[in-house]
Amino acid sequence: MAVEFQYNKTSLQGLEKQLKVRQSALPTLKNKESALRAEVKKARDKASELDALLARRMADCNGMARLWTEFDASLIRVKDVRLSHRKLAGVDTPALEGIDFEEADFTLFGAPLWIADGLQLLRELATVAIEREIYISKMEMLDRARKKTTQKVNLYEKVQIPGFNDAVRKIKRFLEDEENLSKSAQKIVKTKKEQEVQP
Repeated sequence: MAVEFQYNKTSLQGLEKQLKVRQSALPTLKNKESALRAEVKKARDKASELDALLARRMADCNGMARLWTEFDASLIRVKDVRLSHRKLAGVDTPALEGIDFEEADFTLFGAPLWIADGLQLLRELATVAIEREIYISKMEMLDRARKKTTQKVNLYEKVQIPGFNDAVRKIKRFLEDEENLSKSAQKIVKTKKEQEVQP
């Protein structure tokens, strides 16, 4: 990135100010990036753990496949998923507060004995599946934020800070050269005046 500047003190001060802002922001951005990386890993691990739990529970249910054909799917449904929002490393992420289920009335006398256990099992499976989806969503949000932060760190570290340093160095050299030329010109003028005064 080519930094636009002029060879004067005002431009030098502006560039030094921008350079200072970026140099002071860089450690904070690096900390945010590492915090986001850790949170992404936690969310990924939790989602994997819930994946495995869901797979185990589903495998346990495979033995009862014939019974599920008798099950009336309208007996239970998810009514509401209550979410709250938590900030993790500056990113607003979802957190599961609770799940409300709506159950239809049924008589225990006319239904098979395992229906109550089946409803409980479905509640547990739905809870695990919903929680897994929330962790996957959280992981994706945090990973997007981490990528943006990494891009910003790289922009500051590899492009802008070196660009501003280079521009500041060029302006300082130019101003020093200009000052040296001015002093040299003054010495030459002074020497000529002294020579004219002496016969």
